[in-house]
Amino acid sequence: MSATLDAPRSPVRPAPKKGINWEKWGWIYMRVSGVVLVVLIFGHLFVNLVVGEGVKAIDFAFVGGKWSDPFWKVWDVAMLWLALIHGGNGMRTLVNDYARGPKLRMAFKAAILAAVVILIALGTLVVFTFDPCPAGQPADLLPSFCAA
Repeated sequence: MSATLDAPRSPVRPAPKKGINWEKWGWIYMRVSGVVLVVLIFGHLFVNLVVGEGVKAIDFAFVGGKWSDPFWKVWDVAMLWLALIHGGNGMRTLVNDYARGPKLRMAFKAAILAAVVILIALGTLVVFTFDPCPAGQPADLLPSFCAA
């Protein structure tokens, strides 16, 4: 009689399930969003730091002027959404790899999901409700397109 033992630390794999393979789609999302984020982030850095006067020009008026254009609102919201979901998915992967018990794993993943959803909602709200011409502000602090 011969018994075979699994190699140490070999994962215990349940029978494959039918339906959508969420881990595969999470893996694909990480690769695609990473490439898109590189383009979005370097575009963001180029516009904010290289074009114009550099970092010393970034102030309320600069942001107001940039966010007065719908293109930059969509650009920044896409960067926000992709970065937060990308980071949340990475943290979820770490929790799956290192959290010991199923209850602790579920609590960590719920906290990550809550943080991502709250930050996406608040960030999107800020971008789309931003008023570049607030009433009662000194004219030298407002963008040039605001009526003084």
